[in-house]
Amino acid sequence: MNRLFILFVGSSLLAQGAIGQNTTPVTVDVCVYGGTSAGVIAAYTAQKMGKSVLLIEPGRHLGGLTTGGLGYTDIGNKYAVTGLALDYYRRLGQHYGNFEQWIFEPHVAENLFNEYIKRADVPVLYSHRLVSAKKQDGTIQEIVLENSDRPSGATNRTVRAKMFLDCTYEGDLMAKAGVSYTVGREANAQYGETYNGVQLLEKHQFADGVDPYKIPGKPESGLLWGISPEALAPLGSGDKKVQTYNFRICLSSNPTNRLPITRPADYDSTRYELLLRALEKNPKLNFQTILKPDLMPNQKTDINNNGPFSTDFIGTNYDYPDGDYATRQRYLKALESYTKGFLYFIGHDPRMRADIQKQMLRFGYPKDEYTDNGHWSPQAYIREARRMVGAYVMTQANCQGKEVVTDGVGMAAYTMDSHNCQRIVVEKNGVKMVKNEGDVQMGGFPPYPIAYRSLIPKQDECKNLLVPVCLSATHIAYGSIRMEPVFMVLAQSAGVAACLAIDQKQPVQQVNIKTLQNLLKTNPLVDGSQPDILIDNEDKTAVTRTGDWANSRSIRGAYGPSALQDDSKGATPKSVRFTPEVAKAGRYRVYAYFPRLENGSSQVAVAIGNGAQPKQITLRPAEVRVEGQTSGSWAALGEYVLPKGRQSYVEISNQGADGPVVADAVLFVPVR
Repeated sequence: MNRLFILFVGSSLLAQGAIGQNTTPVTVDVCVYGGTSAGVIAAYTAQKMGKSVLLIEPGRHLGGLTTGGLGYTDIGNKYAVTGLALDYYRRLGQHYGNFEQWIFEPHVAENLFNEYIKRADVPVLYSHRLVSAKKQDGTIQEIVLENSDRPSGATNRTVRAKMFLDCTYEGDLMAKAGVSYTVGREANAQYGETYNGVQLLEKHQFADGVDPYKIPGKPESGLLWGISPEALAPLGSGDKKVQTYNFRICLSSNPTNRLPITRPADYDSTRYELLLRALEKNPKLNFQTILKPDLMPNQKTDINNNGPFSTDFIGTNYDYPDGDYATRQRYLKALESYTKGFLYFIGHDPRMRADIQKQMLRFGYPKDEYTDNGHWSPQAYIREARRMVGAYVMTQANCQGKEVVTDGVGMAAYTMDSHNCQRIVVEKNGVKMVKNEGDVQMGGFPPYPIAYRSLIPKQDECKNLLVPVCLSATHIAYGSIRMEPVFMVLAQSAGVAACLAIDQKQPVQQVNIKTLQNLLKTNPLVDGSQPDILIDNEDKTAVTRTGDWANSRSIRGAYGPSALQDDSKGATPKSVRFTPEVAKAGRYRVYAYFPRLENGSSQVAVAIGNGAQPKQITLRPAEVRVEGQTSGSWAALGEYVLPKGRQSYVEISNQGADGPVVADAVLFVPVR
């Protein structure tokens, strides 16, 4: 189906003359380079806003990592996901029979991105990659592309546009346009941070005492594969090392839908010797702590790195961000070989612990995924490559709320997350041992705004480029921002900004931020439809309390910065009323958000009023479907006709409670 769709789009482009002959430049309003999840949303946005658009994807598939295996979505807090990104996860929900769906199969995700392209009639040019960018007076005039499969100057194509968006994970267009960027880790001192630079912490770490040498205790035998001979630099110092990449691996445990994990042609078991030593030193390690096989629909997995030795290809990717296409291809081939060999090693090496081997042999490659790529994802997890140094640099202070921008065009909410950058030898109490360096996972902060200025270059460098993926952020701040839903949100903001800049005939740096923010709020689906009405518990204009409720910022899975909580078990009557300002009378589906609360009340009393006799509902939070790491979900309260104004409400009380009750957020969705 996907291949047919690719052929259809390509044929449509040729039929319309949008691409034309190889020597004929294509001219559009907006050129989006990179068919990642961000690229699709940016192109869809600009096309729906009436601009001519061309989306260019160097590979053969759309969606980037969202369709490439990361189906167990990294969210942080659902409050941060808005607009078309939220629409995407709700449409996934429709596929699986739910309101929203944050855990999904790769082919389902890709089919949905293709639907967006089809609905907006966005032209897509597949299998073409950037060769050069021509800039004049600070403005990109045109870019030249080559065929990714058969590079040849004779078949190069030229694209001209008023606005360009770089939606790649690598920032290739940004770099070709001469925009300032950085690679690696800043020193803590540069931006006044504490978690940047070299970090030797305990997460995903070897236990003390794992011998690093080929022959234990004999340094002259050399280091085991994957260990760097470099000495540990001062903690917090900067370098050009890049956090490691891996694949998010989709496997199947369904016997009718799996293919065996076979031995790669260049298999070398010595690459995985450290895993055996890690297991020997720490017997608590098991299959789950080595591979982290998060479960997906239809007996599939999204496997990520976990523990001291796993799927992360540590210390091998330093040349990738600035590498040419051949360099990157060699790296990706080596990463695929390492990963497939790792899976084979766990399942077949006779030295592997029997319980772990048994678990591994339950899985195989899924027959119905990546059918044109040997059932293996074509998209590696490029966690971080180039990062723009733009008009504003997001830092740790932004993540932690110590500095709050006023030009926010999206939010982030994930832990400051860096994977390891190197594997080295350290000495502790006179003993030399192997350790991983670079892993940081620091959270505990609420959602925070991302500056529009971090999506744009400095004006003297480029006036018609937006960069919503390789945006301007330090290494550690980027570790919090770099989540697929956030990229989609920022891409929509960048798409709207590009259209505003075209309409006003001005550089992207001069876009009116209030106008941009208002458009994102009032037209979130870019189709003129009526927006949802969301009321969070912190909205003082729409939330009234009866009784003393605690404002808790520590509830895992809460929606937004906090949730209101009562632990009195109904001893003193208390309630929280959410009152929407209904701009247009009509039918609405109403939802209340419930985080997963340990030892929470088995029932929660809810009243829904719409100017008539209130409807009383008893909800049972334990029955509310909660997906994996989202830790909370919307509970459907029914469909109601709501009058215009402030006559309607949802009231959550502690009546009949036998444990803590939470009042968090309420959502009113127009029946469109």
